[in-house]
This record gives sequence, structure tokens and C-alpha cells, in this order.
Amino acid sequence: MMQILSAAELLERRDLASFASASVFGALPEESILWLLENGTIRSLHAGEYLFDQGEPGDSFHVILQGQVSYHKFHDGKYAYIREYRAGEQIGFMSLIALHDRVGRGECHEGTIALEIDSALFHGFHNQYPMEFGILMLNLAREMARSLRSVDNLIVEKS
Repeated sequence: MMQILSAAELLERRDLASFASASVFGALPEESILWLLENGTIRSLHAGEYLFDQGEPGDSFHVILQGQVSYHKFHDGKYAYIREYRAGEQIGFMSLIALHDRVGRGECHEGTIALEIDSALFHGFHNQYPMEFGILMLNLAREMARSLRSVDNLIVEKS
């Protein structure tokens, strides 16, 4: 069953420095990562549980801190597997930026811990850490570009 963890509980299990190597947090100082952990929602989920599901509001994204999440896109009445998201990556940022509801589901493959950053926290991070917010945006944009390149490669392979 899904459980909410505090930043303190998470940091009893993992060292703060271990999160600095996550692609989403790359080049961010530990102080700003800690702020996100303390102000975001940290969820611990079991294999088979959904991080989010199709049709839910897309007003947040999740940073996978531990574990693995499969993304299945919903379209035309059915789900299709798209890709795996691993520790250090984010899932759901495109819904937040596009201002639309979830168009798929994120299913945990194994025990997973994820940090949810909603739109209010995202805005608050911009106000609290403007320089670091720019770095975070670059990291998020870089991840989106890598995803788009992968999709482009699939299209070429299918052609």
C-alpha cells in the first residue's frame, strides 16, 4: 500500500548526496534538493501500484528516487507500453507544462520511491531558488529532448 514519507524518513534510508547524481537534480546544490524533498510529497509504492493514472490532473511531475516505473499511454480505448523510467529520471513533466490531464499511467515495477513536485511547489522553487530553478529547467528540458529523440528513432525504425 502506498505510503507518504517525510524527508527525514527518506534521509534515514538514503544519503542526500546520493540524489545529486540524479539527472533531474544534476548540478543542483544539496540545499535546494533538500528544500524540494522537504516541501514535496514523497511516496513509497509497491510493485503494481500506480504513481498516477489516465484522466487524473496533470498538475505535477514525479522524480523517481528509487525503483522503476513503466509508462503506458492511453489512446483510442487501449493502453500501449511506451518506456521505463528509472531512478533519477522524471515522469509527468509534459502534462504539467502542457496543462492537460494524464494521458496514461505510471505503474511501479518494483518498490519505488518518488518525489511529487506539483505546480505550486514548482513555482515556489522558482521564487526561493531562482538560479537553481534555471538549472532544474535545463535538466527537465534535456530529459524531454532525449525522450523525443528516442521517439524519433522509433519512427525511423518503423519506416
